Amino acid sequence: MTTSAFSAFSVEPFPRISQGDDLGTVITTVLRAQDIALREGDVVVVASKVASISEGRRVDLGSVTPGDLALELSARTGKPAEVVQVVLDESDEHFVAGERGPIIARHRLGYQLTSAGVDRDGLDGAWLLPADPDASARGLRDAIAAAVGVRIAVVIADSDGRADRLGSTVIAVGAAGIAPLRVTEHAEPGGRAKRQEETLVDLVAAAAGVILGQRGRGAPVVIVRGVEYESSDEGVRSILHHPGRSAEAGS
Repeated sequence: MTTSAFSAFSVEPFPRISQGDDLGTVITTVLRAQDIALREGDVVVVASKVASISEGRRVDLGSVTPGDLALELSARTGKPAEVVQVVLDESDEHFVAGERGPIIARHRLGYQLTSAGVDRDGLDGAWLLPADPDASARGLRDAIAAAVGVRIAVVIADSDGRADRLGSTVIAVGAAGIAPLRVTEHAEPGGRAKRQEETLVDLVAAAAGVILGQRGRGAPVVIVRGVEYESSDEGVRSILHHPGRSAEAGS
């Protein structure tokens, strides 16, 4: 499926999300308040942090006791030892990129992310990824689609650093209603078919990432319109090399 043009715009002003908030209801309420009518095929991209907040995925750092490895990595990277311990608890393996980081870790669900997707929350807390980002995306898709009456997709996006360069980008950690891969085939000289796979959900997340709220901007929801895709609930974990442990096994 070919996309020749698309647009992206934020849903704002957006209220501050608190633990226990029904994020799907909040999003649809803001859409109505801003007179934003979703169209068939729109992709609603949601920052993972607001999904985590609504699901109560906060860790009190005062309850964390760093082990020897966390203390060693803290001294090397400058990250608080308690935060490093949370990263280690959330991951199956890790390595330090460069002399002082970042810590690149394979989350127990299979995602390879900076700090296993752990975000600081002030001096005394940290936010974990949603317990099951694909399930979170499906829940949001179902709630929003039921409220607006059109077929939409949802991508849950998370900022992520790369081991080979400074700065961060945005990738998908959860998806619903959109096939995670865009697959094309073409014939090479000699008639042999070549299959090309692209992580379409990451491309959509990155497009939204130009707008998504970071560093206090406060725009955690972006609508990406005009992208051609196949409908699917396979989710992001279906394309991971190491699908990892289930949310239940890791809890």
